[in-house]
Amino acid sequence: MPAYLLLLVAVLSRLLPHAGWFNFTAVGGALLYFGARRSWREMLVPLAALIATDYALTVYSYHYTFVWQGYVPTWAWYLMAMVLGQILLHARTTVVRVGAGVLLGPTSFFVVSNYAVWVGSITYPHSLSGLVTCYAAAVPFYRNDLLSTAIVAGLAFGVPVLVRKMNASRTLAPVTTSVPRG
Repeated sequence: MPAYLLLLVAVLSRLLPHAGWFNFTAVGGALLYFGARRSWREMLVPLAALIATDYALTVYSYHYTFVWQGYVPTWAWYLMAMVLGQILLHARTTVVRVGAGVLLGPTSFFVVSNYAVWVGSITYPHSLSGLVTCYAAAVPFYRNDLLSTAIVAGLAFGVPVLVRKMNASRTLAPVTTSVPRG
């Protein structure tokens, strides 16, 4: 259930206006968590939800024609992020593994999505300097994606651990009883 709630947060973080917060969404952290905590079969649910979100944003918010071929790298990355969560965090979740997921998720999205932008558009010249310019223009998006993924994954994986530790410390705490005097 928490994975589905986090998916809802991810979708809302894309749909709700957040100007100036380029790419600061819960998507990366939610997909890592979903991959780590849910079955392979269930990975179609977040993929379908995020595809629908991409469609809605493109058509109704940005008022562009929806060309599905332009989204294939993004959709492939959605799956890859869940697979990363499944491989890296399903069997064993540690701070180091979550940190690796937080770094690998946004970094892979940065590399894949911006390469696709460079290859598929006329915005940047198809040269080494055009590729470098494309990646340089995307750094603010990468920074925010890295930060938002770290926050969301840190909370999603960390809060349950803290709750378990707090509950364990309560059950291990010595019980004191007062004996009436007198």
